[in-house]
Amino acid sequence: MQSLRYRFITGSADDAEFCRRISALLDEDYVLHGSPCMSYDGKTTIVGQALVLPNDDAANS
Repeated sequence: MQSLRYRFITGSADDAEFCRRISALLDEDYVLHGSPCMSYDGKTTIVGQALVLPNDDAANS
C-alpha cells in the first residue's frame, strides 16, 4: 500500500503518545509541515501537526 503524501495528526494532549505518533512518521521519512496547532475548548486541549512525504522528483532536480 502506498503511503499518503500528507498526514494531519491530532491528539487530545501534547503527551508521550502524541509524540510517539509524530516520531514514528518522522522515522518513515515524513517531514513536519508548518507549525503545530493547539486548541482549547475550556475542558480539553487538542494538538495537531501536519506532516508530508518529500516529493522525490523535487529532491532529485
